[in-house]
Amino acid sequence: MVDVTDKTMARRAPRKIEVSAWSQLKSNRTWLGYWFMLPALAILALFLAYPLGLGVWLSFTDTKIGRGGGWIGLENYEWLQGDSTFWLSVLNTLLYTIVASVIKFAAGLYLALLLDKHIPFKALVRAAVLIPFIVPTVLSAIAFWWIYDSQFSILSWSLKKMGLITANIDFLGDPWNARWSTIFANIWRGVPFVAITLLAGLQTVSPSLYEAATLDGATPWQRFRHITYPLLTPIIAVVMTFSVLFTFTDFQLIWAMTRGGPVNATHLMATLSYQRGIIAGQLGEGAAIATAMIPFLLGAIMISWFGLQRRKWQQGSDND
Repeated sequence: MVDVTDKTMARRAPRKIEVSAWSQLKSNRTWLGYWFMLPALAILALFLAYPLGLGVWLSFTDTKIGRGGGWIGLENYEWLQGDSTFWLSVLNTLLYTIVASVIKFAAGLYLALLLDKHIPFKALVRAAVLIPFIVPTVLSAIAFWWIYDSQFSILSWSLKKMGLITANIDFLGDPWNARWSTIFANIWRGVPFVAITLLAGLQTVSPSLYEAATLDGATPWQRFRHITYPLLTPIIAVVMTFSVLFTFTDFQLIWAMTRGGPVNATHLMATLSYQRGIIAGQLGEGAAIATAMIPFLLGAIMISWFGLQRRKWQQGSDND
């Protein structure tokens, strides 16, 4: 009797449906987002990861244009250690990036605070601010090339008319003049990106915070120091990371204006890599110069990471 009952209960018991790992992968909502990301991941791997890996591999070879090369290890990097032009390009890149990024941040933040106020024709002014950023880089470089022309410079002409100088300024012929001239051109192009992005961040700050601070007797500086700046910190971290990346890897503006001259005074690591790798045909050496930029870029990315972590902290979520 017991055996029959056990058999009957065994028949009535629900059977466990075996689900394969592949079926779970297809139906799990957690993995659904990854499925949608696969096309974008494939594009990034094809156009970013593969060229990056190929460039790093070429930096360890003596490959030249039109001739395959063999593995030479760290010889390209050892050669660059004693190359004065390479170290000059590193210093130029750091000077170019630091000065331009700091001024772009200060000017962009001031412009964002100004545009956030109630001013006449606000929408038109905001659209006009974007013009330097949306103009193609080469066109901007050609315009500045004419502005800095040694004979027909509008700047030199204006300064002479005001009696401030007696002869034309050689903006692109003198090493230091060329450095500051290219930095100013980069600032002119980059300020709108910083300003509009920070302006978008200012739009998310609740006006009630400023009203409460005003009722408590806070000064404009105190409202900026204790309300605006802390709430903008995550956005500042991200936008400045992108600004530093764009500035550090700048190529078009410098190459169109100076080709790295005079006497390599405006050569950045990006332009020197192009000159050695493409113009001179030394692909391995050019790839080594480009690969040497990676540590600096990783440092900028870490700044963005810490900025995002601070944003999580402000929102009250766990950083673990």
